[in-house]
Amino acid sequence: MRIATGLAAGVAPARPVDSAAAEAAEAAPAAAPQAALQSAVLQPALAALRAMPEIDHDKVAALRDALAKGELPFDPAKLAGLIQRFHGSEP
Repeated sequence: MRIATGLAAGVAPARPVDSAAAEAAEAAPAAAPQAALQSAVLQPALAALRAMPEIDHDKVAALRDALAKGELPFDPAKLAGLIQRFHGSEP
């Protein structure tokens, strides 16, 4: 098998694209939906969402303690099946 390294007749080489211009072109369509989210109706919800901690450390600690004490049932086989179903190729 032979691999051709040249361009076909009549085909011009691709010119490098200005990365800043490409990024700006990609960001422009995303700006329109972003503006819709900034409406006055959603401002209180967005502010509350930003004020929330990313992880509820108190809840995590309570769940960890309940698991350690055996108060919270844990079935590793069921968890593995759910992970496989969600991330695997099974329907």
